Amino acid sequence: MNPDLEAVAAEEIDQAVRLGWKALAPHMPWGDTYVGVAPSGREVEIARSYIWAGQPGGDILCEVVVYAGETRYDQGAKLTRVIPKA
Repeated sequence: MNPDLEAVAAEEIDQAVRLGWKALAPHMPWGDTYVGVAPSGREVEIARSYIWAGQPGGDILCEVVVYAGETRYDQGAKLTRVIPKA
């Protein structure tokens, strides 16, 4: 794994789950992709998505993928975390 991508993914997943279940539930499923800057200074793409972990209305699965361009998505750093229903 690339430590630069992993660092961005760790920071992003921490921010992503801070939104909390109550704020996210009305917008499910949801996701976005945007450009960010890695600690090395290079631009990376950050994809963040939220889907139901099981039944709609239950826990939310958050996934963050950080990669260095569209063609390198599969080589990106990927982290997932569950946001439990409040």
